[in-house]
Amino acid sequence: MLHSLKILFSGRMISAFLMGFSCGLPLLLTNTLLQAWMKEQGIDLTLIGMTALIGLPYTLKFLWAPLLDHFVLPFLGRRRGWLIIFQIALLITISGLGVTNPKANLYLITLIAFLVTFFSASQDIIVDAYRRESLSDEELGLGSSLYVNGYRLGMLLASGGGLILADIISFRMVFVLLGQTMLIGIITTIFCLEPNHAEGKPASLREAIFSPIAEYFNRESAIWMLLFILMYKLGDSMASSITTPFYMDLGFTKTQIGAVVKLFGFWSTVFGTLTGGFLILRIGINKSLWIFGFLQAISTLGFVFLAQMGNKIFALSLVICSENFTAGMGTSAFTAFMASITNKRFTVTQYALLSSLMGIPRVVISAPTGFLAKYLGWEGFFIFCTLIAIPGMLLLLKFAPWQSSKT
Repeated sequence: MLHSLKILFSGRMISAFLMGFSCGLPLLLTNTLLQAWMKEQGIDLTLIGMTALIGLPYTLKFLWAPLLDHFVLPFLGRRRGWLIIFQIALLITISGLGVTNPKANLYLITLIAFLVTFFSASQDIIVDAYRRESLSDEELGLGSSLYVNGYRLGMLLASGGGLILADIISFRMVFVLLGQTMLIGIITTIFCLEPNHAEGKPASLREAIFSPIAEYFNRESAIWMLLFILMYKLGDSMASSITTPFYMDLGFTKTQIGAVVKLFGFWSTVFGTLTGGFLILRIGINKSLWIFGFLQAISTLGFVFLAQMGNKIFALSLVICSENFTAGMGTSAFTAFMASITNKRFTVTQYALLSSLMGIPRVVISAPTGFLAKYLGWEGFFIFCTLIAIPGMLLLLKFAPWQSSKT
């Protein structure tokens, strides 16, 4: 226990948490907060919906990841040099949103918001590589859980905190103030240590672009590995993507949903990721993937229980607690696993590819959930989401056997 606490409060783990906060903050600024400002300014709902395209850099970041891996800036090192550039750029562009006006300068504010997402996605690329290279394999689980908690705290500040502030001061000032919080990331980058690049770096841009792909697909069962990454959290992602209409169908008010989801959901995820991180440190990634994956599937059945209970606040709280807790545990193990299978020589590009792939269930495969829920009914839909987790669990037999030297 003393050893675990020593690792928890090490500079490496504190950096993982603070960098997670710096990465999570910009995400909802260009989504929730900007959309609320546009709505207040009377922008057409169709145009507000189109702002979702501003987030494209998050799904395409693997395209420029090789450039960040190959070129090294002449200050702060291979990772920290790029990182501080993107963080300063985020401070400027987020604050820049506050000196524009959606109604008077819609195209300008859209351009600045797009730059925010580009710099944010670029920051994600470097932070993912930094975390992989600065943590040992046994520390990846706890480091990933702290990163996820920091990320969610940044998202909470940007969405919930930003909206609350907007009731007190203008949206302009909110964006300017939130832009200054990027100083947390900048200070962290200045004082953290550059990871040791024992594996070296790509010798040429061609190697930076093609070698990571070639190295990965030369592995045995590379395609099956990608299928596993797609499938492991598929059921959980599909279920959580359409829970709000489900809660409303049961008769819960928007205030009840918001209060319970924010209160129980956020803290349950925090405790889940921390618990997952500590367990991974004790039992390893493989066993954790099995245990957390099973718990994820079981928690999805909780929605069936809620559908039968109906409009009961205690039942809603219980289901949200269990679903977010187990999802947090599963995310810790899953992100640690993805980091562990990257070649340290090609961390930037390979992790960017894998994390982009990880987002497909949330964005693409979850798209038909409304049709499925309508066709199967809520109980049938959530049972389906539980069963669809089975293929991902079966693939663990191949990629993360319970009894393995890599525990």
